[in-house]
Amino acid sequence: MKAAVIGGTGYGAVELIRLIKIHPHLKIGTVVSNSQAGNSFSEAYPHLTGILEQPLEKFDPKTLAEQNDVVFLATPSGVSSRLVPELMEEGVRCIDLSGDFRLKTEEQYEFWYKHPSADRAYLNQAIYGLSEIYAEKISDARLIANPGCYPTATNLGLIPIIRTNLVDFESIIIDAKSGVSGAGRGLSLTSHYVEINENLKAYKLGKHQHIPEIEQVLEEESGHPITVSFTTHLVPMTRGIMCTMYVNLKRNLSTLEVYELYKKFYKNKPFVRVRPVGTIPATKEVWGSNYCDIGLHVDERTNRLTIISVIDNLMKGASGQAIQNANLMFGWDESTGLINIPMYP
Repeated sequence: MKAAVIGGTGYGAVELIRLIKIHPHLKIGTVVSNSQAGNSFSEAYPHLTGILEQPLEKFDPKTLAEQNDVVFLATPSGVSSRLVPELMEEGVRCIDLSGDFRLKTEEQYEFWYKHPSADRAYLNQAIYGLSEIYAEKISDARLIANPGCYPTATNLGLIPIIRTNLVDFESIIIDAKSGVSGAGRGLSLTSHYVEINENLKAYKLGKHQHIPEIEQVLEEESGHPITVSFTTHLVPMTRGIMCTMYVNLKRNLSTLEVYELYKKFYKNKPFVRVRPVGTIPATKEVWGSNYCDIGLHVDERTNRLTIISVIDNLMKGASGQAIQNANLMFGWDESTGLINIPMYP
């Protein structure tokens, strides 16, 4: 099947290109970049010289639908909400990597993202693409809202314990750290080398657009209203996210008991690796892969559970999960084209 990529010169798009290139059932179709239409892809990314020399094209929904079986949208927020309706009217399936279809209400989206919301009809059609949790719904979807990077790491770490009645839902604290590629390829003071090198900074305190996405999923999975304390930090590395989460337990549990709960929950889920008791994952250990590694520790003195969840923000946090969702959508094994050893060191 041919796969189109819109937003062709961003980091999410180039990661999609890499994954589609090695996928046994997909091949690269149209690559769209209105800003660089006519240039070859290798002009934007010289490492693709001799590998992908096709020209970047302008957005044309009819031509895209005629020439491709699925369209991945790796666009900034506020863009795909305008493009997806035109594509779906032409009958093509869409996987959106922006946040435009993740939230269920127009009001929430406009409050957090500061853009006009997607049309309600398309919000209703969109299936939230957290692959390990909603695989059955994804398999019937025509529009997938690929989760954000922080929500992927956070929700995979919290959902197994949140589904039980073992935690205080009002006690959830999330300390999240991301590499600079999460800020995108555009130039900004935030990602300027001199600003980020040998530095660590918190940002968007209480204002991060992923807060309502995290709470929406946790409320759905727990059946309870949930408000989280969520703080993000930018760290001087290229790839990777670590979310350290703290929840108070309602009764005494050992780390081993929580570990067994998580192992059972993620049984037969190839991309979630629950680490043995006493082993804590690091971002480098999932670098370049679609894995989410989870480490667990119960502090028996405070009766508080600490959950460490790590992902590669460009893979499981974006393009890798998008390919995983395409696999589920088209009835292929969900690990197709994604099983590879993380790059280390």
